[in-house]
Amino acid sequence: METETATFYFGDRSDRAAVETGSAFAPKFGDDGLIPVVTQDAASGSVLMVAYMNEEALSKTLECGEAVYYSRSRQCLWHKGATSGHVQRVVEARTDCDQDVLLLRVEQIGPGCCHAGYRSCFYRQVPLGEDVVRTADDDGVVQLQFADERSYDPGAVYSKH
Repeated sequence: METETATFYFGDRSDRAAVETGSAFAPKFGDDGLIPVVTQDAASGSVLMVAYMNEEALSKTLECGEAVYYSRSRQCLWHKGATSGHVQRVVEARTDCDQDVLLLRVEQIGPGCCHAGYRSCFYRQVPLGEDVVRTADDDGVVQLQFADERSYDPGAVYSKH
């Protein structure tokens, strides 16, 4: 049985071989109704963010050509850039072999996608091996290293809405 969403139909998932090697788009939404989405800058290849979509968000993304996600914290659709103006124009959408993860390659409009003011949500590096730095006090918490600088002031962008 196919699932109807907005103006799109997604394929049947009952035939594993068809899902893995066929041409029908049959995304696997989790028990929570969501599918993870990795969003990548189409020009540089850098990962900008990871978010989730439900069927409605995916349909709207396909329909309008801009990234629309589902906010787990707000429990609603989230058209990326609706508040900040930092829209993500989808250049290409892909799915993995068993169609349970999506990859969006986007043109990031504006200076960044991260609500904290960075081009990418992955602006901190987790140290490995000899580079691991821990706090000086007794808790020994591993310290993140900032790999990027802020690309915009989030207070200025989000305070005007």
